[in-house]
Amino acid sequence: MLLPKRVKYRKTQRGRMTGKAYRGSSIDFGTHGLKAMEPAWITSRQIESARIALSRRMRRDGKIWIRIFPDKPVTKKPAETRQGSGKGSPEFWVAVVKPGRVMFEVGGVANDIALEALRLASFKLPCKTKIVTRPDYQAE
Repeated sequence: MLLPKRVKYRKTQRGRMTGKAYRGSSIDFGTHGLKAMEPAWITSRQIESARIALSRRMRRDGKIWIRIFPDKPVTKKPAETRQGSGKGSPEFWVAVVKPGRVMFEVGGVANDIALEALRLASFKLPCKTKIVTRPDYQAE
């Protein structure tokens, strides 16, 4: 699973997910991409699950680009713990995704296989997504 090697601060505040993604909103590497339509925290497990779904459907042909990285630690307190006594310990890592962000890209495979692979990967993610195609791409 993905997680940073080291971070400046071990625990972060939750923050807000308002606004649209302007950076990372275009297809830069592949021919097809999976774009987020609503804000979400995507865990490293969900990213890995979507990556496996993509690679299985593509049968290891072509190339997959993962355009998001989980760099935000999420803390949890143990069950049945009273309030106070500080912040919980980091449990898992998430990538903060805003609407418009291209999360996955695929290239080097047939058009129908790429669309089907991205459709299967979208089921593994907690937000609404849209399959987008590079504007200058012509299917063979």
